[in-house]
Amino acid sequence: MGAALLVFVFYRSVPVFFIFLPLGLCYPLYIRRDLKKKRLEALRLQFKDAILVVASCLNAGYSVENAFAASLEEVNRLYGSDSMISAELRLLIHKIKLNRPLEEALEDLAQRSGIEDIDNFAEVFLAARKSGGELMKIIARTAEIIGEKIRIQEDILTMTASKRLEQKIMSAIPILIVFYIEFTSPSFFDILYTTLMGRVIMTFCLFVYLLACQTARMFLDIEI
Repeated sequence: MGAALLVFVFYRSVPVFFIFLPLGLCYPLYIRRDLKKKRLEALRLQFKDAILVVASCLNAGYSVENAFAASLEEVNRLYGSDSMISAELRLLIHKIKLNRPLEEALEDLAQRSGIEDIDNFAEVFLAARKSGGELMKIIARTAEIIGEKIRIQEDILTMTASKRLEQKIMSAIPILIVFYIEFTSPSFFDILYTTLMGRVIMTFCLFVYLLACQTARMFLDIEI
């Protein structure tokens, strides 16, 4: 649909449409980064709640390994047994039952997820186990830090919501203008679609349009 719209606005050519068609099929690859980012943000939030449950279990007198095992039931109630964090906890508990060190299991989770907060937690957890530090306070503090980062990210999304809407509207305006002029003056743009120079100009306009859209996305993609 997007490829057809761009071809209509900038080229009005069936052969060009078939050239652009493979690019349209690649659109899922284009949005894969955004989908991956949303999944990682969801996992980070779920991990924060999970380690808060672990801290509560430690405060109740559980051992560290048993605290992670006990947290699974509460996490299932919060997010469902098919959630990402539930699957990760089940894998972690399975590794513990196979007598693999908990630190190693957490490090494996950190590497597979690619989430900096989980990696930092695994490193701090390992250092605390080696030095005999107070795990309950360390885990609670880590959860607090992750929660604060999530709140800041949500505040940024709230403050930039109007700008993101403006960006979408501004991206649509050039296409709407073309449709408006085409409706009111059907032959106004004919020279741009029937001459070599017109094709060159429209190709340049398409490049500038796509570059502007991508630049706007980059400006609004604020990382914490």
